[in-house]
Amino acid sequence: MTTGTNPYTDPTARRALLDREARLRQLPSIERDLVRLGEMPDLNRWLDQIRATGGCAEPIYLTGHTTTLDADTGEVLRHYSTATEPGGRLAVRCRNRRATRCAPCSREHSGDTFHLVRSGLIGGKGVPETVRTHPRLFVTLTAPSFGRVHRAGECHQARRRRCDHGGRHGCGRTHPDTDPLIGQPLCADCYDYPGHILWNAMAPALWKAFRDNLYHHVASGAGVSRSQVRTLVRVSATKVAEYQKRGAVHFHAVIRLDGPDGPTSPPPLWATPTLLLETVHSAAAAVALPCPDSAAYSGGRLSFGTQLDAHPLTNGTGGRITDDAVAAYVAKYTSKSVEAAGAVDRRIESLAEIRALRVSPHVRALIATAWRLGGLPELQPLRLRAWAHMLGYRGHCLTKTHAYSTTYGQLRSARAEHAHGLYAGWDGETVAEAAWRFVGTGHTTAEALIAAGIAEDLATNREIAREEVDVADRARGRG
Repeated sequence: MTTGTNPYTDPTARRALLDREARLRQLPSIERDLVRLGEMPDLNRWLDQIRATGGCAEPIYLTGHTTTLDADTGEVLRHYSTATEPGGRLAVRCRNRRATRCAPCSREHSGDTFHLVRSGLIGGKGVPETVRTHPRLFVTLTAPSFGRVHRAGECHQARRRRCDHGGRHGCGRTHPDTDPLIGQPLCADCYDYPGHILWNAMAPALWKAFRDNLYHHVASGAGVSRSQVRTLVRVSATKVAEYQKRGAVHFHAVIRLDGPDGPTSPPPLWATPTLLLETVHSAAAAVALPCPDSAAYSGGRLSFGTQLDAHPLTNGTGGRITDDAVAAYVAKYTSKSVEAAGAVDRRIESLAEIRALRVSPHVRALIATAWRLGGLPELQPLRLRAWAHMLGYRGHCLTKTHAYSTTYGQLRSARAEHAHGLYAGWDGETVAEAAWRFVGTGHTTAEALIAAGIAEDLATNREIAREEVDVADRARGRG
């Protein structure tokens, strides 16, 4: 079609336009969408937005403006509006921590978690480096047994004796780590599904009871009163929740003893790593909470499992694990969720949906049990139906005490200021006037393809940069 011709008055131009539209209709939908993107007059700016989100798989689109003023003079320091952006909107990260939902945002969240945990171990990000000298442990707290399950490596020894349902008490096989049988019960009829779900639901309360117990047991071990111990020492901690193959939650935690004012104050001389190690074991063993009352289940009291690991962190002086390794280990699990147990990462709406799920019989039984228990009036406060997809667990993936270290919000603010260089050299007070509203989310098919490519390129660049740093470090070491 000749430039400047009107397809509504020029028959030749109209014919060319109709032919073009017919050819486009014959293309697959993704190719039509790619053509649409290629014809965008502000395509480059849209690509800049997607790069700024790291190739987010499910960006949130906003429209609005922000004006930053000098608080004293009213001078406009910065004004931004989406009026000139593609489609009049701005793409921002979804910030979903789950790798199954958005790999770029989960990678950034894991990075933030690494620095959050690491700063509580070695200092930085507003935490003094003296925390290195405080007693510190890396602890794993597990759930009790709800019935025998297949396990990696050499499974339970095969036995001729059978359970009341005709199932064997042992397996006798050796399972590789990738065997889908791992975590599945040897006998589903023997397995305590209600107890499993209620334990997951009460896991956050068990963690709180454990932390409270720590103060009591530290007081007992140090020979001070329970009323006095909190004025002498503070327990600072962070923990991440991980799903085992059987679908039970367990916690990995960093626990630190500080002085009464937190990381800025040294703990008393009697607050030693040995005392902390002993009290962690005794405090965990003493946790016993009543099982929620239910006419459908009477399971006694809830407690942690007997498998408890606690490793002292010794500031690189002969310890079994390093501070960076612990921070990386905790960060890794913030990008994972219940899918590690073979479940789903979205909410369940009905029993029919549970029946249609493509999951193992064990996971289906756990979800169905949570749904059934969630329908009981006495268990309504646990909101088990809302969290059936999480196998009853309704706590945060990662929590920390206030004084442990920095926060996600502080890390994100620092990164934003570094990335944009806002008000460099400005030391006065500012006032912000803003108005924003949500206008959409997600990508079209072609946009998703391009965003995935951008995310892959950024990941490759990070890997190359990391390798270059490693090579430089090795070269300095040889020098």
